[in-house]
Amino acid sequence: MNSTDISRTIDDFATINDANRAVVDVMVSGQPTLVDVAQAHTLIPALDTGEKVLLHAGPPIDFAHMPQTIQGACIGAALFEGWATTEEGAREIVSHQVRLIPCHEVGAVGPMGGITSAHMAVMKVVNAVYGNTSFSTLNEGIGKVLRFGGYDAEVLERLAWMRDVLGPALSAALRVTGDGGGYPLGPVMARALTMGDEMHQRNIAASALFAKDMAPLLARADLPSEVVAEVTDFLGRTDQFFLNIAMAASKASADAARAIRAGSVVTAMARNGYEFGIRVSGLGDRWFTAPVNTPTGLFFTGYDQSQACPDMGDSAIMETLGLGGMSIVAAPGVTRFLGTGGFEDALATTEEMAEIVTGHNPAMPIPTWGFQGAPIGIDIRLVVQTGITPIINSGIASIHPGVGQIGAGTVRAPLGCFTSAVEALAQVYGIDVA
Repeated sequence: MNSTDISRTIDDFATINDANRAVVDVMVSGQPTLVDVAQAHTLIPALDTGEKVLLHAGPPIDFAHMPQTIQGACIGAALFEGWATTEEGAREIVSHQVRLIPCHEVGAVGPMGGITSAHMAVMKVVNAVYGNTSFSTLNEGIGKVLRFGGYDAEVLERLAWMRDVLGPALSAALRVTGDGGGYPLGPVMARALTMGDEMHQRNIAASALFAKDMAPLLARADLPSEVVAEVTDFLGRTDQFFLNIAMAASKASADAARAIRAGSVVTAMARNGYEFGIRVSGLGDRWFTAPVNTPTGLFFTGYDQSQACPDMGDSAIMETLGLGGMSIVAAPGVTRFLGTGGFEDALATTEEMAEIVTGHNPAMPIPTWGFQGAPIGIDIRLVVQTGITPIINSGIASIHPGVGQIGAGTVRAPLGCFTSAVEALAQVYGIDVA
């Protein structure tokens, strides 16, 4: 893998706009590549200290402020790690003994609750241009799952299977890719975008492409036939499997751009069920937060808005890279989740999002938008000037742990975090950037 030093500061640019263009250039020129799947503690040093540590989605938060859904996921992780054998014991340990770290602060991302523990299977993605790495858990499928707060025996058994069977099988498959250089993700994402995915709410095409590409590799990886059958079956029926992969790919592209410590481009958006947080190119590692909103949309039979959990998850990294809700026009199949459900609504939404970005991603053309590239480079100045906040596609979780997904829809980022970031950026530059 190549490594390119692109570190630059505000002194290296004549204007904020120049810095923004440089940030976006790094985002679009990255080449995220899936290189391995392994247990998290072997890849992420923060999970290999011997302490009880959990990673979570969003900006920093303590256990008490987490919604019940994410608390349930923490309990499930504690049971999975063997820290406790009962729900009560796990809750006591997580609330008093566990160190909680945002996924983003260790180069990782996690969907919904984002809870990641030492012995869970995670993917390693390397940006082949800039050399930085990112990580994400594997998608569990649907039904009772940890990311929606589930922690019963079914959830724990699946996590163990992913650790012991799925992860090692995918790792073996990746070792037989071509020259062993891994599986490039950008081309898959670009292709899926032309096939009706927007990479956040809809990943059916990308997941199918991934399953198709993995099948012959699994067959050549000298694995037991029953393992190949189990893994290919799981990949074939898990329509959202590629979401976690796309998240890690987007994180790798966004994190490379964070080497440019200048400008007003958003480099991360994340939610923890309590606060929505953003990071900005010219403001380094600082989080700017505001209370989260609650997603609205279509609900499964028997559920309604009153049961919806507040916004959560690192999957807004997709919108940070201009995909998901930013590019909803690419996915006619999910336009109903916008509320009124017409394609015109999706087109209007993407056109609106184009008003708050620095440019377009030529590597991600959208056929239903005249082959314009996905809008990329959210500019906090434009968000504050226009009052237009990014729209994010999302699954809707039940407020009660273990129930799972109860619908799907969209949510707006709160304006407050952008306003406070603009004020901070004005101080850094010594000018009024609003």
